[in-house]
Amino acid sequence: MSDDRNTAFLSAYDAVLERWPVRVESIDLPSVYGTTRVNACGPADGPPLVLLHGGGTTAAMWFANVAAFAHRHRVYAVDRIGEPGRSVRGERPPRSVRDLLGWLDGVLDGLGIESAAVCGHSYGGWIALTYGLHAPRRVRRLVLLDPTQCFGGFRAGYLARALPSLTRPTASRARAFLAWETGGAHADPAWLRLYGLAAEFPDTKVVTGKRPRPESLRALTTPTLVLLAGRGRAHSPHRVASAAARLLPHAETAVLPGLSHHAMPWHEAADLNTRVVGFLDRTAM
Repeated sequence: MSDDRNTAFLSAYDAVLERWPVRVESIDLPSVYGTTRVNACGPADGPPLVLLHGGGTTAAMWFANVAAFAHRHRVYAVDRIGEPGRSVRGERPPRSVRDLLGWLDGVLDGLGIESAAVCGHSYGGWIALTYGLHAPRRVRRLVLLDPTQCFGGFRAGYLARALPSLTRPTASRARAFLAWETGGAHADPAWLRLYGLAAEFPDTKVVTGKRPRPESLRALTTPTLVLLAGRGRAHSPHRVASAAARLLPHAETAVLPGLSHHAMPWHEAADLNTRVVGFLDRTAM
């Protein structure tokens, strides 16, 4: 990334972070994988809640949720190393699922967290669930927002439409794909600019893995909330909801009508925020 593009990206990132309606503390955690940027907010003594953003976005994406989440919880929104954001790659960034899980272990250690609630959107939902299976004692509860590759695969039409922006990513292609998937839902202009610039982030390395095994999911006892986007095009929300309910014995599952996959965290977020906070508060008792 050229100096001008890097400056533009960081400026766009900070502009979205400034839209957060809460005071934010920036924390940088060094590790063998690099330096992880964590955006923290909420009461210092509140129960910890770790937020994992979707693919192609950054930790700044939670602007429509943090006010509700941070009312009682200490929120930690994490930028993954190797993806767009303010985290910085080291000499050996995460390259495998084992690395990814080890990196997240290190993030919790660096924050001094023994266990936390973990909430992830899309690809971040897959990471949250995979980590919950890897370290169940460190995950008190899970919130999965339209998680991909957890309980079902992608729709072929979604992948075909995404292919140009994956093989030759540009800001304009990313925004066009977003507009198609969200049905033209109005997006915050500052976030939309950041989303486009994130598509051109250099040398992005996304670590992917297999869908969790059914027997592993059935053995998971962590209280889990699975919310699906009723208008989402990434997968069939009702099929995924049915599979999640069948495979996770300790899960609550709901399909939220009117929401698309990519816009789920920020488009008309009040209902989603109420459901997530209610689940976290209820299971904390």
